[in-house]
Amino acid sequence: MRRREFITFLGGVALWPLTARAQQPAMPVIGFLSAGTFETTRDYVAAFHRSLTDAGFSEGRNVGIEYRWTEGHNDRLPTLAADLVRRQVTVIVASSTPASLAAKAATQTIPIVSFVGTDLVGIGLVASLAHPGGNITGVTNLNVELFKKCFELMHSLMSPASTIAVLVNPANIAQTDGEGDRTGRGTYSWRALGHSGCK
Repeated sequence: MRRREFITFLGGVALWPLTARAQQPAMPVIGFLSAGTFETTRDYVAAFHRSLTDAGFSEGRNVGIEYRWTEGHNDRLPTLAADLVRRQVTVIVASSTPASLAAKAATQTIPIVSFVGTDLVGIGLVASLAHPGGNITGVTNLNVELFKKCFELMHSLMSPASTIAVLVNPANIAQTDGEGDRTGRGTYSWRALGHSGCK
């Protein structure tokens, strides 16, 4: 499933606490926490808005949205998440792994809808996939189980290669947290095909 489809799904999930509070006189407010910028996530924000519209919500009419962008500076996430909590938003939509972790650290009561690209349990975001517990729900595009198939495809395309390199962004917790486990799985799969391993 494409990332934009996930963001659209997040819009639907974020409606759960909004619907529960629809009978209250105060307008519900969504806190949208992103590690990017509006320009880099414009399409995803548009998909998020369409999902809200499909459910009968319109920004400024019957729902408010407080946007917080780090513009690539993840060290700002704890402060931005804490600000949303101080403003007592109805729900926090966290559009990345770092944003989800910052939101979790900031509140244990405000519902959090997260989209992450790593192991939810492994990074401590939820207790289990079947029973997340706490105040967090959402989706993940976890794909570590596909490593074996990926390496089989790589082997067929470049069989002379004996070693592969894995590039990661050390500032991105989605890549660094659990990277040892993912690299370990990759090394096992690559060696099973007769090669020396991953670096």
